[in-house]
Amino acid sequence: MAADERLAAGTLVTASAHIITAVIGSGVLSLAWAIAQLGWVIGPAVLVAFSVITWFCSSLLADCYRSPDPVHGKRNYTYGQAVRANLGVAKYRLCSVAQYVNLVGVTIGYTITTAISMGAIKRSNCFHRNGHDAACVASDTTNMIIFAGIQILLSQLPNFHKIWWLSIVAAVMSLAYSTIGLGLSIAKIAGGAHPEATLTGVTVGVDVSASEKIWRTFQSLGDIAFAYSYSNVLIEIQDTLRSSPAENEVMKKASFIGVSTTTTFYMLCGVLGYAAFGNRAPGNFLTGFGFYEPFWLVDVGNVCIVVHLVGAYQVFCQPIYQFAEAWARSRWPDGAGDFPVNALRLVWRTAYVVLTAVAAMAFPFFNDFLGLIGAVSFWPLTVYFPVQMYMSQAKVRRFSPTWTWMNVLSLACLVVSLLAAAGSIQGLIKSVAHYKPFSVSS
Repeated sequence: MAADERLAAGTLVTASAHIITAVIGSGVLSLAWAIAQLGWVIGPAVLVAFSVITWFCSSLLADCYRSPDPVHGKRNYTYGQAVRANLGVAKYRLCSVAQYVNLVGVTIGYTITTAISMGAIKRSNCFHRNGHDAACVASDTTNMIIFAGIQILLSQLPNFHKIWWLSIVAAVMSLAYSTIGLGLSIAKIAGGAHPEATLTGVTVGVDVSASEKIWRTFQSLGDIAFAYSYSNVLIEIQDTLRSSPAENEVMKKASFIGVSTTTTFYMLCGVLGYAAFGNRAPGNFLTGFGFYEPFWLVDVGNVCIVVHLVGAYQVFCQPIYQFAEAWARSRWPDGAGDFPVNALRLVWRTAYVVLTAVAAMAFPFFNDFLGLIGAVSFWPLTVYFPVQMYMSQAKVRRFSPTWTWMNVLSLACLVVSLLAAAGSIQGLIKSVAHYKPFSVSS
Protein backbone atom coordinates (compact mmCIF):
# COMPACT_ATOMS: atom_id res chain seq x y z
CA MET A 1 0.00 0.00 0.00
CA ALA A 2 1.41 3.40 -0.92
CA ALA A 3 2.33 5.76 1.86
CA ASP A 4 -0.43 8.27 1.09
CA GLU A 5 -3.01 5.46 0.97
CA ARG A 6 -2.33 4.29 4.50
CA LEU A 7 -4.93 4.95 7.15
CA ALA A 8 -2.35 4.99 9.96
CA ALA A 9 -2.58 8.22 11.91
CA GLY A 10 -0.34 7.48 14.88
CA THR A 11 1.80 10.23 16.37
CA LEU A 12 4.70 10.57 18.80
CA VAL A 13 2.20 10.80 21.65
CA THR A 14 0.19 7.70 20.69
CA ALA A 15 3.33 5.63 20.02
CA SER A 16 4.83 6.64 23.38
CA ALA A 17 1.56 5.68 25.10
CA HIS A 18 1.53 2.29 23.31
CA ILE A 19 5.10 1.59 24.45
CA ILE A 20 4.37 2.51 28.06
CA THR A 21 1.28 0.28 27.97
CA ALA A 22 3.27 -2.60 26.44
CA VAL A 23 6.10 -2.37 28.97
CA ILE A 24 4.33 -1.81 32.29
CA GLY A 25 2.78 -5.08 33.34
CA SER A 26 3.14 -7.92 35.80
CA GLY A 27 6.93 -7.60 35.74
CA VAL A 28 6.64 -4.55 38.01
CA LEU A 29 5.38 -6.77 40.83
CA SER A 30 8.77 -8.46 41.32
CA LEU A 31 11.03 -5.38 41.17
CA ALA A 32 11.13 -4.76 44.95
CA TRP A 33 12.35 -8.35 45.40
CA ALA A 34 14.92 -7.92 42.61
CA ILE A 35 16.29 -4.72 44.18
CA ALA A 36 16.44 -6.51 47.55
CA GLN A 37 18.76 -9.14 46.07
CA LEU A 38 21.07 -6.52 44.53
CA GLY A 39 20.99 -3.69 47.08
CA TRP A 40 20.79 0.09 46.97
CA VAL A 41 23.77 0.52 44.63
CA ILE A 42 23.70 -2.31 42.10
CA GLY A 43 19.88 -2.65 41.99
CA PRO A 44 19.07 0.80 40.55
CA ALA A 45 22.22 0.62 38.38
CA VAL A 46 21.03 -2.66 36.81
CA LEU A 47 17.58 -1.17 36.19
CA VAL A 48 19.17 1.80 34.41
CA ALA A 49 21.49 -0.48 32.42
CA PHE A 50 18.60 -2.63 31.17
CA SER A 51 16.64 0.49 30.24
CA VAL A 52 19.57 1.97 28.26
CA ILE A 53 20.19 -1.30 26.42
CA THR A 54 16.47 -1.70 25.69
CA TRP A 55 16.21 1.89 24.41
CA PHE A 56 19.34 1.56 22.26
CA CYS A 57 18.25 -1.72 20.67
CA SER A 58 14.73 -0.34 20.15
CA SER A 59 16.29 2.53 18.20
CA LEU A 60 18.15 0.02 16.02
CA LEU A 61 14.93 -1.91 15.49
CA ALA A 62 13.12 1.29 14.43
CA ASP A 63 15.45 1.54 11.42
CA CYS A 64 14.48 -1.99 10.38
CA TYR A 65 10.75 -1.25 9.96
CA ARG A 66 11.59 -0.48 6.33
CA SER A 67 14.22 -2.26 4.30
CA PRO A 68 16.64 -1.96 2.65
CA ASP A 69 16.37 1.79 3.30
CA PRO A 70 15.08 2.89 6.76
CA VAL A 71 13.09 5.83 5.30
CA HIS A 72 11.98 4.85 1.80
CA GLY A 73 12.27 1.06 1.78
CA LYS A 74 9.52 -1.57 1.82
CA ARG A 75 7.59 -1.91 5.05
CA ASN A 76 7.88 -4.91 7.35
CA TYR A 77 4.64 -5.25 9.31
CA THR A 78 5.88 -7.64 11.99
CA TYR A 79 9.10 -8.38 13.87
CA GLY A 80 9.45 -11.66 11.98
CA GLN A 81 9.07 -9.97 8.58
CA ALA A 82 11.80 -7.51 9.52
CA VAL A 83 14.15 -10.39 10.41
CA ARG A 84 13.34 -12.22 7.16
CA ALA A 85 13.91 -9.10 5.04
CA ASN A 86 17.22 -8.20 6.68
CA LEU A 87 18.75 -11.52 7.72
CA GLY A 88 17.18 -14.19 5.50
CA VAL A 89 15.01 -17.26 5.98
CA ALA A 90 17.35 -19.23 8.29
CA LYS A 91 17.53 -16.42 10.87
CA TYR A 92 13.79 -15.86 10.46
CA ARG A 93 13.15 -19.46 11.52
CA LEU A 94 15.40 -19.06 14.56
CA CYS A 95 13.57 -15.84 15.41
CA SER A 96 10.22 -17.61 15.09
CA VAL A 97 11.35 -20.31 17.53
CA ALA A 98 12.46 -17.63 20.02
CA GLN A 99 9.18 -15.76 19.62
CA TYR A 100 6.96 -18.81 20.09
CA VAL A 101 8.98 -20.03 23.08
CA ASN A 102 8.51 -16.57 24.59
CA LEU A 103 4.77 -16.56 23.86
CA VAL A 104 4.28 -20.00 25.41
CA GLY A 105 6.33 -18.97 28.43
CA VAL A 106 4.34 -15.77 28.89
CA THR A 107 0.99 -17.60 28.76
CA ILE A 108 2.22 -20.06 31.41
CA GLY A 109 3.56 -17.16 33.47
CA TYR A 110 0.23 -15.32 33.23
CA THR A 111 -1.60 -18.45 34.39
CA ILE A 112 0.67 -18.61 37.47
CA THR A 113 0.37 -14.89 38.22
CA THR A 114 -3.42 -14.83 37.88
CA ALA A 115 -3.87 -17.89 40.09
CA ILE A 116 -1.66 -16.38 42.79
CA SER A 117 -3.60 -13.09 42.70
CA MET A 118 -6.92 -14.95 42.91
CA GLY A 119 -5.59 -16.80 45.95
CA ALA A 120 -4.31 -13.56 47.47
CA ILE A 121 -7.82 -12.08 47.39
CA LYS A 122 -9.14 -15.05 49.38
CA ARG A 123 -6.24 -14.89 51.84
CA SER A 124 -6.54 -11.11 52.26
CA ASN A 125 -10.16 -11.42 53.35
CA CYS A 126 -9.25 -14.33 55.64
CA PHE A 127 -6.47 -12.32 57.32
CA HIS A 128 -8.82 -9.37 57.76
CA ARG A 129 -11.44 -11.55 59.49
CA ASN A 130 -9.18 -13.81 61.54
CA GLY A 131 -6.02 -11.79 62.16
CA HIS A 132 -2.64 -11.62 60.46
CA ASP A 133 -1.37 -14.77 62.17
CA ALA A 134 -4.24 -16.94 60.95
CA ALA A 135 -3.49 -20.02 58.84
CA CYS A 136 -5.00 -18.65 55.63
CA VAL A 137 -4.25 -20.79 52.58
CA ALA A 138 -5.45 -20.95 48.99
CA SER A 139 -5.03 -23.59 46.30
CA ASP A 140 -3.06 -22.46 43.26
CA THR A 141 -4.30 -25.52 41.38
CA THR A 142 -7.98 -24.73 41.86
CA ASN A 143 -7.46 -21.14 40.72
CA MET A 144 -5.53 -22.30 37.66
CA ILE A 145 -8.38 -24.63 36.70
CA ILE A 146 -10.84 -21.71 36.99
CA PHE A 147 -8.54 -19.48 34.90
CA ALA A 148 -8.10 -22.22 32.29
CA GLY A 149 -11.88 -22.65 32.04
CA ILE A 150 -12.28 -18.94 31.34
CA GLN A 151 -9.52 -19.03 28.71
CA ILE A 152 -11.04 -22.07 26.97
CA LEU A 153 -14.28 -20.10 26.52
CA LEU A 154 -12.54 -16.90 25.38
CA SER A 155 -10.34 -18.85 22.97
CA GLN A 156 -13.42 -19.91 20.99
CA LEU A 157 -14.48 -16.31 20.36
CA PRO A 158 -13.33 -15.07 16.95
CA ASN A 159 -10.92 -12.12 17.11
CA PHE A 160 -11.39 -11.59 20.84
CA HIS A 161 -7.81 -10.23 21.01
CA LYS A 162 -8.70 -7.54 18.45
CA ILE A 163 -11.55 -5.99 20.44
CA TRP A 164 -10.68 -2.29 20.40
CA TRP A 165 -11.22 -1.68 24.11
CA LEU A 166 -9.10 -4.62 25.27
CA SER A 167 -5.84 -2.67 25.17
CA ILE A 168 -7.48 0.26 26.98
CA VAL A 169 -8.66 -2.03 29.78
CA ALA A 170 -5.19 -3.63 29.96
CA ALA A 171 -3.53 -0.22 30.20
CA VAL A 172 -5.89 0.98 32.94
CA MET A 173 -5.55 -2.25 34.94
CA SER A 174 -1.74 -2.43 34.75
CA LEU A 175 -1.36 1.22 35.74
CA ALA A 176 -3.91 0.71 38.53
CA TYR A 177 -2.24 -2.24 40.25
CA SER A 178 1.23 -0.76 39.78
CA THR A 179 0.08 2.53 41.33
CA ILE A 180 -1.68 0.71 44.19
CA GLY A 181 1.52 -1.19 44.97
CA LEU A 182 3.51 2.03 44.81
CA GLY A 183 1.01 3.86 47.04
CA LEU A 184 0.98 1.07 49.62
CA SER A 185 4.80 1.13 49.72
CA ILE A 186 4.79 4.88 50.34
CA ALA A 187 2.15 4.48 53.06
CA LYS A 188 4.21 1.74 54.75
CA ILE A 189 7.31 3.97 54.75
CA ALA A 190 5.31 6.97 56.00
CA GLY A 191 3.89 4.77 58.76
CA GLY A 192 7.34 4.39 60.26
CA ALA A 193 8.50 1.13 58.73
CA HIS A 194 12.30 0.85 59.00
CA PRO A 195 13.21 -2.63 57.75
CA GLU A 196 16.83 -3.57 57.18
CA ALA A 197 17.93 -2.44 53.71
CA THR A 198 21.61 -2.46 52.79
CA LEU A 199 23.95 -1.25 50.05
CA THR A 200 24.50 -4.83 48.88
CA GLY A 201 21.02 -6.26 49.42
CA VAL A 202 20.23 -9.48 51.26
CA THR A 203 23.01 -10.31 53.73
CA VAL A 204 25.03 -13.52 53.49
CA GLY A 205 24.83 -15.46 56.74
CA VAL A 206 21.75 -13.55 57.92
CA ASP A 207 19.15 -13.64 55.15
CA VAL A 208 20.71 -16.16 52.76
CA SER A 209 23.70 -18.44 52.33
CA ALA A 210 26.59 -17.43 50.05
CA SER A 211 25.40 -19.71 47.25
CA GLU A 212 21.81 -18.46 47.57
CA LYS A 213 23.05 -14.88 47.28
CA ILE A 214 24.73 -15.69 43.96
CA TRP A 215 21.76 -17.60 42.52
CA ARG A 216 19.26 -14.96 43.63
CA THR A 217 21.42 -12.22 42.11
CA PHE A 218 21.33 -14.04 38.78
CA GLN A 219 17.58 -14.63 39.03
CA SER A 220 16.92 -10.97 39.78
CA LEU A 221 18.53 -10.10 36.44
CA GLY A 222 15.92 -12.29 34.73
CA ASP A 223 13.08 -10.60 36.63
CA ILE A 224 14.30 -7.17 35.54
CA ALA A 225 14.76 -8.39 31.96
CA PHE A 226 11.16 -9.66 31.97
CA ALA A 227 9.97 -6.21 33.03
CA TYR A 228 11.50 -4.78 29.83
CA SER A 229 10.43 -7.53 27.42
CA TYR A 230 8.37 -5.78 24.76
CA SER A 231 10.50 -5.84 21.57
CA ASN A 232 8.01 -8.21 19.91
CA VAL A 233 5.43 -5.43 19.52
CA LEU A 234 7.65 -2.49 18.54
CA ILE A 235 7.34 -3.03 14.78
CA GLU A 236 3.55 -3.27 15.10
CA ILE A 237 3.49 -0.01 17.09
CA GLN A 238 5.65 1.67 14.46
CA ASP A 239 3.21 0.52 11.78
CA THR A 240 0.54 2.73 13.38
CA LEU A 241 2.55 5.91 12.67
CA ARG A 242 1.95 8.41 9.91
CA SER A 243 4.41 8.29 7.02
CA SER A 244 5.52 11.85 7.61
CA PRO A 245 7.68 12.67 9.48
CA ALA A 246 9.73 9.52 8.89
CA GLU A 247 8.44 6.64 11.04
CA ASN A 248 11.88 5.58 12.24
CA GLU A 249 12.73 9.01 13.64
CA VAL A 250 9.38 9.35 15.40
CA MET A 251 9.71 5.81 16.78
CA LYS A 252 13.17 6.53 18.20
CA LYS A 253 11.79 9.53 20.08
CA ALA A 254 8.79 7.51 21.23
CA SER A 255 11.09 4.72 22.46
CA PHE A 256 13.11 7.22 24.47
CA ILE A 257 9.99 8.75 26.03
CA GLY A 258 8.37 5.37 26.66
CA VAL A 259 11.43 3.66 28.13
CA SER A 260 12.49 6.65 30.27
CA THR A 261 8.95 7.08 31.64
CA THR A 262 8.68 3.38 32.40
CA THR A 263 12.12 3.30 34.02
CA THR A 264 11.19 6.21 36.29
CA PHE A 265 8.06 4.31 37.34
CA TYR A 266 10.01 1.07 37.78
CA MET A 267 12.63 2.85 39.84
CA LEU A 268 9.93 4.22 42.14
CA CYS A 269 8.24 0.82 42.52
CA GLY A 270 11.49 -1.10 43.01
CA VAL A 271 13.28 1.39 45.26
CA LEU A 272 10.26 2.36 47.38
CA GLY A 273 9.21 -1.28 47.59
CA TYR A 274 12.68 -2.15 48.89
CA ALA A 275 12.55 0.79 51.31
CA ALA A 276 9.18 -0.48 52.58
CA PHE A 277 10.15 -4.16 52.99
CA GLY A 278 13.94 -4.19 53.14
CA ASN A 279 15.78 -7.45 52.60
CA ARG A 280 12.58 -9.41 53.27
CA ALA A 281 10.77 -7.96 50.26
CA PRO A 282 8.24 -10.53 48.93
CA GLY A 283 8.55 -11.93 45.42
CA ASN A 284 5.26 -10.28 44.44
CA PHE A 285 4.55 -7.20 46.53
CA LEU A 286 0.77 -7.45 46.11
CA THR A 287 0.44 -11.15 46.96
CA GLY A 288 3.34 -11.76 49.37
CA PHE A 289 1.45 -10.06 52.21
CA GLY A 290 3.84 -7.33 53.06
CA PHE A 291 0.57 -5.36 53.03
CA TYR A 292 -2.45 -6.53 55.05
CA GLU A 293 -4.42 -3.29 55.30
CA PRO A 294 -6.40 -1.72 53.90
CA PHE A 295 -7.40 -5.20 52.80
CA TRP A 296 -9.93 -3.90 50.27
CA LEU A 297 -7.21 -1.95 48.44
CA VAL A 298 -5.00 -5.03 48.28
CA ASP A 299 -8.04 -6.88 46.87
CA VAL A 300 -8.62 -4.16 44.27
CA GLY A 301 -4.98 -4.39 43.18
CA ASN A 302 -5.22 -8.15 42.74
CA VAL A 303 -8.56 -7.91 40.92
CA CYS A 304 -6.86 -5.50 38.49
CA ILE A 305 -4.09 -8.05 37.92
CA VAL A 306 -6.64 -10.80 37.21
CA VAL A 307 -8.67 -8.64 34.78
CA HIS A 308 -5.51 -7.49 32.99
CA LEU A 309 -4.05 -10.97 32.55
CA VAL A 310 -7.33 -12.62 31.47
CA GLY A 311 -7.25 -10.38 28.39
CA ALA A 312 -3.47 -10.33 28.00
CA TYR A 313 -3.36 -14.15 27.88
CA GLN A 314 -5.50 -14.04 24.74
CA VAL A 315 -3.29 -11.42 23.09
CA PHE A 316 -0.21 -13.63 23.59
CA CYS A 317 -1.78 -16.97 22.68
CA GLN A 318 -3.49 -15.84 19.45
CA PRO A 319 -0.29 -15.93 17.33
CA ILE A 320 0.25 -19.52 18.51
CA TYR A 321 -3.33 -20.44 17.59
CA GLN A 322 -3.04 -18.82 14.18
CA PHE A 323 0.28 -20.48 13.41
CA ALA A 324 -1.02 -23.99 14.21
CA GLU A 325 -4.33 -23.45 12.41
CA ALA A 326 -2.63 -22.04 9.30
CA TRP A 327 -0.35 -25.07 9.25
CA ALA A 328 -3.37 -27.40 9.53
CA ARG A 329 -5.14 -25.64 6.64
CA SER A 330 -2.04 -25.92 4.45
CA ARG A 331 -1.60 -29.56 5.44
CA TRP A 332 -5.22 -30.48 4.71
CA PRO A 333 -6.45 -27.86 2.21
CA ASP A 334 -9.37 -30.01 1.08
CA GLY A 335 -10.02 -31.71 4.38
CA ALA A 336 -12.91 -29.56 5.58
CA GLY A 337 -15.05 -32.63 5.98
CA ASP A 338 -12.40 -34.49 7.95
CA PHE A 339 -10.99 -31.55 9.87
CA PRO A 340 -13.58 -28.78 10.10
CA VAL A 341 -12.27 -25.42 11.28
CA ASN A 342 -14.63 -25.20 14.25
CA ALA A 343 -13.60 -28.67 15.47
CA LEU A 344 -9.93 -27.79 15.01
CA ARG A 345 -10.43 -24.55 16.93
CA LEU A 346 -12.24 -26.33 19.76
CA VAL A 347 -9.81 -29.23 20.13
CA TRP A 348 -6.49 -27.45 19.50
CA ARG A 349 -7.20 -24.30 21.50
CA THR A 350 -8.65 -26.24 24.42
CA ALA A 351 -5.63 -28.56 24.40
CA TYR A 352 -3.24 -25.59 24.41
CA VAL A 353 -4.94 -23.91 27.38
CA VAL A 354 -4.98 -27.21 29.28
CA LEU A 355 -1.28 -27.82 28.57
CA THR A 356 -0.25 -24.34 29.75
CA ALA A 357 -2.37 -24.80 32.88
CA VAL A 358 -0.72 -28.18 33.60
CA ALA A 359 2.73 -26.62 33.13
CA ALA A 360 1.73 -23.80 35.50
CA MET A 361 0.50 -26.34 38.07
CA ALA A 362 3.84 -28.14 37.84
CA PHE A 363 5.83 -24.92 38.38
CA PRO A 364 3.58 -22.41 40.18
CA PHE A 365 6.42 -20.09 41.17
CA PHE A 366 6.04 -16.44 40.23
CA ASN A 367 9.59 -15.10 40.59
CA ASP A 368 11.39 -18.14 39.24
CA PHE A 369 9.21 -18.50 36.16
CA LEU A 370 9.16 -14.78 35.28
CA GLY A 371 12.93 -14.71 35.65
CA LEU A 372 13.28 -17.66 33.29
CA ILE A 373 10.99 -16.07 30.66
CA GLY A 374 12.92 -12.80 30.89
CA ALA A 375 16.25 -14.58 30.61
CA VAL A 376 15.25 -16.70 27.61
CA SER A 377 13.69 -13.85 25.61
CA PHE A 378 15.91 -10.86 26.46
CA TRP A 379 19.04 -11.65 24.48
CA PRO A 380 17.58 -13.00 21.20
CA LEU A 381 14.58 -10.70 20.84
CA THR A 382 15.71 -7.47 22.54
CA VAL A 383 19.41 -7.49 21.62
CA TYR A 384 20.69 -10.06 19.10
CA PHE A 385 18.24 -9.71 16.21
CA PRO A 386 17.98 -5.88 16.34
CA VAL A 387 21.79 -5.59 16.40
CA GLN A 388 22.24 -8.08 13.55
CA MET A 389 19.48 -6.49 11.44
CA TYR A 390 20.91 -3.02 11.89
CA MET A 391 24.44 -4.10 10.95
CA SER A 392 23.13 -5.93 7.89
CA GLN A 393 21.02 -2.99 6.74
CA ALA A 394 23.70 -0.37 7.43
CA LYS A 395 26.33 -2.65 5.81
CA VAL A 396 28.66 -2.37 8.80
CA ARG A 397 32.10 -3.74 7.89
CA ARG A 398 33.32 -6.80 9.76
CA PHE A 399 35.87 -5.96 12.48
CA SER A 400 35.22 -2.23 12.17
CA PRO A 401 34.88 -0.38 15.54
CA THR A 402 31.07 -0.33 15.22
CA TRP A 403 30.93 -4.04 14.36
CA THR A 404 33.24 -4.88 17.25
CA TRP A 405 31.49 -2.97 20.03
CA MET A 406 28.01 -4.04 18.88
CA ASN A 407 29.08 -7.68 18.98
CA VAL A 408 30.68 -7.14 22.39
CA LEU A 409 27.34 -5.69 23.60
CA SER A 410 25.46 -8.68 22.18
CA LEU A 411 27.91 -11.17 23.74
CA ALA A 412 27.72 -9.42 27.13
CA CYS A 413 23.92 -9.56 27.05
CA LEU A 414 24.08 -13.25 26.11
CA VAL A 415 26.21 -13.92 29.20
CA VAL A 416 23.73 -11.98 31.37
CA SER A 417 20.82 -13.97 29.91
CA LEU A 418 22.60 -17.29 30.53
CA LEU A 419 23.38 -16.34 34.14
CA ALA A 420 19.79 -15.19 34.67
CA ALA A 421 18.47 -18.44 33.19
CA ALA A 422 20.78 -20.48 35.44
CA GLY A 423 19.61 -18.57 38.52
CA SER A 424 15.95 -18.98 37.59
CA ILE A 425 16.30 -22.71 36.87
CA GLN A 426 18.07 -23.20 40.21
CA GLY A 427 15.24 -21.26 41.86
CA LEU A 428 12.65 -23.46 40.16
CA ILE A 429 14.43 -26.63 41.31
CA LYS A 430 14.63 -25.37 44.88
CA SER A 431 10.99 -24.19 44.84
CA VAL A 432 9.79 -27.57 43.53
CA ALA A 433 11.66 -29.33 46.33
CA HIS A 434 9.99 -27.17 49.00
CA TYR A 435 6.56 -26.73 47.39
CA LYS A 436 3.42 -27.08 49.50
CA PRO A 437 0.36 -27.45 47.22
CA PHE A 438 -2.08 -25.50 49.40
CA SER A 439 -0.26 -22.23 49.69
CA VAL A 440 0.27 -19.18 47.54
CA SER A 441 3.64 -19.18 45.82
CA SER A 442 4.51 -15.52 45.78
